[in-house]
Amino acid sequence: MRIFRTRKQLLVFFMPGFLLGIIYVNFIAKQYMAEPGIFSEYFLEQFRSATVEAREYIWYLLKIRAVPFLVLVGLSFTKVRKAASVLFLVWTGIAFGILISAAVLNLGLKGSLLCVVGLFPQFLFYIPAYLVLLWHCYMVPQSGWNRQKTIFMSLMMAVGIMLELYVNPVLVKAFLSVM
Repeated sequence: MRIFRTRKQLLVFFMPGFLLGIIYVNFIAKQYMAEPGIFSEYFLEQFRSATVEAREYIWYLLKIRAVPFLVLVGLSFTKVRKAASVLFLVWTGIAFGILISAAVLNLGLKGSLLCVVGLFPQFLFYIPAYLVLLWHCYMVPQSGWNRQKTIFMSLMMAVGIMLELYVNPVLVKAFLSVM
């Protein structure tokens, strides 16, 4: 099939995971979604009044953003690189499906908008970095590694982390104040 020779093939693995995440929230974990969680009014009010300490938040961001990225980079130089990229895409789809579904289930349209604001602007930089890496993992040996890819991915991840550290909390608080 021709789709497995284009970049659209990455969506072939992401979208079933996204659908599984939606199905999980709506049919399997529906009772758990009714309990208060991160999309409850109480939690959102707590976030509105909280101050983000950049010195502490940077370590959290490095743990949740850089560590998985570096693990995938490490796996990209092994024989399991293609399986790792496929599993990463499926898992990312599942996580995104669960996040969006839980937000919409608890807050409606405001929940989906909150997710968009929560992912912006840092994901404009994370996504290209991951796409370059995933494309390399999936297409080796046709896709070689070079210095430009390393510099590009490093810069994209660094800018994404800095935006998530300093810009995103301000945007989310501004959104929550008008919500």
